[in-house]
Amino acid sequence: MGKRPSWQEYFMQMAVLASRRSTCLRRQVGAVLVRDNQILSTGYNGSPKGVRHCAEVGCLREQQSVPSGQQHELCRGVHAEQNAIIQAAINGSSTSRGVLYCTHQPCSICARLIINAEIKTVYCAETYPDKLAEQLFEEAGVDLFAFDQKSGAVTRLNLKQT
Repeated sequence: MGKRPSWQEYFMQMAVLASRRSTCLRRQVGAVLVRDNQILSTGYNGSPKGVRHCAEVGCLREQQSVPSGQQHELCRGVHAEQNAIIQAAINGSSTSRGVLYCTHQPCSICARLIINAEIKTVYCAETYPDKLAEQLFEEAGVDLFAFDQKSGAVTRLNLKQT
């Protein structure tokens, strides 16, 4: 029998799996929302329900040459973190005291949703250049960690003291 994965490894692998459902042409992102080591919901980035995917109509951000990390509103897609929170709401699961595992560090828009959803801990496999998101998490008391998928090492990304 192989090495049993830690909870962080297990849930991050689930986020990676969720990202494979993404319909985004630029970046495939997955998220898993957990409380007490139980999965509440998953999400991936892509067009809203009933709306054509970017693969069908093209990427608005590419068409307008929008750089990564800027003007998030210029996109047809819903972010993976947003979809995980929405799915929890649709299914009647409280997100309060939740832990979110993401393949990529949340942007400032997602950070605001995460804060208001009362999610207290976020693990991400890939960092993302959004200092405002980090500042918002720190001010709101949300712990933000980078998770190295190869080694399993966890590194705090914000300076909040626990």
